[in-house]
Amino acid sequence: MRIVDVNELYSPTGGGVRTYVDRKMAILADMGHELIVVAPGREDREEERPGGGRIIYRRSPGMPFDNNYGLFWQAEPIHALLDRFDPDVVECCSPWRPAWIVADWQARSGKPVAKSFFMHNDNVEAYAKTWLENVASPERLERAFAWYSRYLQRFLARFDTVVTNGPALTKRLRARGVRVDASMTLGIERRHFSPALRDEGLRAALLAQCGLPPEARLLVGIGRHHREKRWPMVIDAVSRAGATLPVGLVLLGQGMATKALERHVGDSPHIRLFRPVYDRHRLAQIMASADAFIHGSSAEPFGLVAYEALASGLPMIVPDEGGAFEAARPGYAESYRAKDAHACAAAIGRLFARDQDALRRAAAAAPVRSDEEHAAALMAHYQDVIDRRAQLAA
Repeated sequence: MRIVDVNELYSPTGGGVRTYVDRKMAILADMGHELIVVAPGREDREEERPGGGRIIYRRSPGMPFDNNYGLFWQAEPIHALLDRFDPDVVECCSPWRPAWIVADWQARSGKPVAKSFFMHNDNVEAYAKTWLENVASPERLERAFAWYSRYLQRFLARFDTVVTNGPALTKRLRARGVRVDASMTLGIERRHFSPALRDEGLRAALLAQCGLPPEARLLVGIGRHHREKRWPMVIDAVSRAGATLPVGLVLLGQGMATKALERHVGDSPHIRLFRPVYDRHRLAQIMASADAFIHGSSAEPFGLVAYEALASGLPMIVPDEGGAFEAARPGYAESYRAKDAHACAAAIGRLFARDQDALRRAAAAAPVRSDEEHAAALMAHYQDVIDRRAQLAA
């Protein structure tokens, strides 16, 4: 099967979508499929991957406020690539211009082609309800942005299947009356993450960088420095918890809010900001060597990094809404009222008052789906869609 992913959210310096697509490309090649990604770039170029698949960049304008990403506008270059590769499946995940470009394309070969809209994010939660939370209540904002759900429905009617990346997003969309055909829970690259990678020397070194002794507790947070991640709230919570508990926080990430976060941390001796760690083995060592994973975002639809933390045997502190909460269970997690630094600080205290060895054992035993399992389920779903189209054509 050949899949062409017209992906406006893919960038070499991107976050979760880039990680997901790169890994999926390698897995599908091993399964005998081919994934070709069409992404915005600063120039026209093609990048073949050693294991199979390729990334095709088409020169595009940059995205306002985040130059890591670009925007598609012209349909002709995209349609020309789709004609060239004659795919069995066309994926799209951007709800703006690319959705309409893909919807308008018709295969010249006449074969049944499945058009799939893959939902990676929730723009109402991530943007409208985050940026306007001081203006109106969540309920009023839901009503105010009901037009966006109606807009989604207009182009989704032209796709053969609508897929989400997990149950949190499926619940939100269906509550708004948006069509969802399949919830394809993402998986992680299990072979990289393991509790066996715990390194007490690395843990002590990270605590030392936070100005704390080895007897203190070490929290790790991972994610882009964007408003919807709510890192200022997490920083405030750790500072509050630190008044009665020796605890340090290491944040791995960068983004448009990095400078603001640096100012927010100020001269706090126990909180350190570090750039992202792209070496998967090193990242897995850091995660396994911390004492708990902490998360602030209640807007994201799937907590990929939360599942990586679980696979590392890491207990978690997460808000009571969003994708990361879907991974939380009482045996290894404490949740708190979303967006509330006081509640988050209390959850930190509760977690570290528990039996830490038992927490790590429970986290390591939690069921975590592999990315191979996700890819196999997704391909089976696409084959069903193609078969149904073929039957209708017949």
